[in-house]
Amino acid sequence: MSNKEKASITIDGNEIKESDMTDQQKYLTRQCKDLRAKKTEIEFQLDQVVASLNVFSQALIESVKKIAEEVLNTEKNPEEDKS
Repeated sequence: MSNKEKASITIDGNEIKESDMTDQQKYLTRQCKDLRAKKTEIEFQLDQVVASLNVFSQALIESVKKIAEEVLNTEKNPEEDKS
């Protein structure tokens, strides 16, 4: 048997051989397979984006806190800035 004859999908528990499918069903099967692969790739990329966003957000928060602390320290000890 060739790979095409062995290929099948399962819908609602029923196995459907590719050789028994219409051209439209084969086309729709390929579309679904391609979209699943794209979904997996997008989820993979989204994990990278979320991780990067967290790193940059944390860096921004730390930067703002540092500047705020410097401003507060200057306001508490204005004489130290005059030297």
